[in-house]
Amino acid sequence: MKNKLLRIFLSGTLLLVMKLTGAEGIVKTALFIAAYLIVGFETLKEAVEGIIEREPFDECFLMAVATLGAAALGDFTESVAVMVFFCLGEMFEDIAVDKSRDSITALMDIRPDTAVLLGDNGETETVSPEKVGIGRLILVRPGEKIPIDGVIVEGESSLNTAALTGESLPTEVMPGSEVQSGCINLSGVLRIRTTKLFGESAASKILELMENAAESKAKSESFITKFARVYTPAVCASALVLALLPPVIRLLSGNTAEWGTWVYRALTFLVISCPCALVISIPLTFFAGLGGAGKEGILIKGSNFMETLSKVKTVVLDKTGTLTKGVFEVTEIQPVGMGRDELLEYAAACEGFSNHPIAEGIRHAYGKPCDGSRVTDLREIGGQGICAKVDGTDIAVGNHRLMELLNIEYEVCEKTGTLVYVAVGGKYCGYLLISDMIRPEAKEAAALLRKSGVEKLIMLTGDNEKSASYAAEALGIDMFYAKLLPSDKVGRVEELLSEDGKLAFAGDGINDAPVIKRADVGIAMGAIGSDAAIESADVVLMDDDPRKIARAINISRRTLRIVYENIIFAVGVKLACLVLGAFGVTGMWMAIFADVGVMVIAVLNAMRALGQRS
Repeated sequence: MKNKLLRIFLSGTLLLVMKLTGAEGIVKTALFIAAYLIVGFETLKEAVEGIIEREPFDECFLMAVATLGAAALGDFTESVAVMVFFCLGEMFEDIAVDKSRDSITALMDIRPDTAVLLGDNGETETVSPEKVGIGRLILVRPGEKIPIDGVIVEGESSLNTAALTGESLPTEVMPGSEVQSGCINLSGVLRIRTTKLFGESAASKILELMENAAESKAKSESFITKFARVYTPAVCASALVLALLPPVIRLLSGNTAEWGTWVYRALTFLVISCPCALVISIPLTFFAGLGGAGKEGILIKGSNFMETLSKVKTVVLDKTGTLTKGVFEVTEIQPVGMGRDELLEYAAACEGFSNHPIAEGIRHAYGKPCDGSRVTDLREIGGQGICAKVDGTDIAVGNHRLMELLNIEYEVCEKTGTLVYVAVGGKYCGYLLISDMIRPEAKEAAALLRKSGVEKLIMLTGDNEKSASYAAEALGIDMFYAKLLPSDKVGRVEELLSEDGKLAFAGDGINDAPVIKRADVGIAMGAIGSDAAIESADVVLMDDDPRKIARAINISRRTLRIVYENIIFAVGVKLACLVLGAFGVTGMWMAIFADVGVMVIAVLNAMRALGQRS
């Protein structure tokens, strides 16, 4: 950067000396050559390399032809000035690209260099994170990055999760808390049991996503690249026709050819037509948009997905884990003929050996260790519940089908949620109401999606009709489909894909991976989402906040709006100047603005994509 600025300064100084001293002859030529080569040598070099590699038609070639042509016509000042301004425009481009790259680098500066292994006797060993296996104990001191995903076994602290989620507020953690690599430990010493290999950890996944994002080009970006390959040779041919055809026509009609005038207009035409404003600003806008989204914990895997996301009209949402917490909680205990604690104790004892989410919710509500020695003759009846003996007494815990199977009379309850009936000694003794709690931010997420221009909100769930209806009504969802298997969800999405506009699907579980892959844009909830869902997704929300679905759409639309602004502005100005230049109304100075000025304005406009508004 400093080198380029120095060359611009030296070249400008020599040009000023040449003008102020009124140098003539060999002195003027020497000053021109020095000024020109100082600022234009790199451009000439790239133009020659392009010719050697048989790809000559780029902006460097156009600049070299135009400036050397102007010099050949004796217009030394304009020749050097065009090259100075071109170099100045490149410098602005470098500044913009560096700023955008710094944003991405800051986001990606989460890769931990080392991990501290803890031995059985408390000894420590510093190793590369790649060498740490699953189930190993690692030590993370205050100020250090967590190197690998795991569960805290000892210590309490606050974590800075901004690099992963975009959330600036620290997150409090304690024994039992799951933590992700890339977070910074702010206070206490933590002992963490690893649950993943380094290559599968959050930091590695983010790095991989961001590194691959640039490879997925949007249609706008790909179009501009193809456009430049056709456009530049066409412009060179047009300039050649402009330089030769009018003088020849004038000669044939008996007039003077005026070769100098038409060659000058052709050179001006070349400078104006340089497509660098489009070729540079379009990819830069997408790059900045990806970086701006990444800073907020929204990882978009490529500019092509960003372009599709900007056209989304329908958003389909999975219920469990996306709109709800995905954690089942006991929200009501209704005993009959016994105490609440006794009813809950019997239910927890039977569910002590089950890994079903509902069983986990019951054990969590009980809050005490379950004594397995009290339980005998346990049998689990698929889709119905569990029967067992607790302290020799027959206990049945399950849904209404289990009660009917055992011919136990029970009180039918119409409450929304999952009902777990409990029978003791063959007699109905009450029920537990289990609910998957709606996320507190889910209703705002639905409102923000509507505000962002989404026309239809649809919810898919494997839950029963009643639970689905309650959630849809509470959140203001347009339509819902309940009791769906994973294959049913794919079928529903395929039906909806035939409608107008693009469709986005947001989910978190491994069963959502097929439908995430099938949607126009698949969105995964990154922190709690399964690896399969994240792998299938086009967009990953690192903090599982459904409100960021609308944020991702808004960022994409704003980025695409900036892309279209640059295309319209650059093409409009160039077309106007090309027509004026061909008729001799504008000279080389206007050509400089039409090329370098338009490029600088387009690049500065592209940088707006970095600082996304809320």
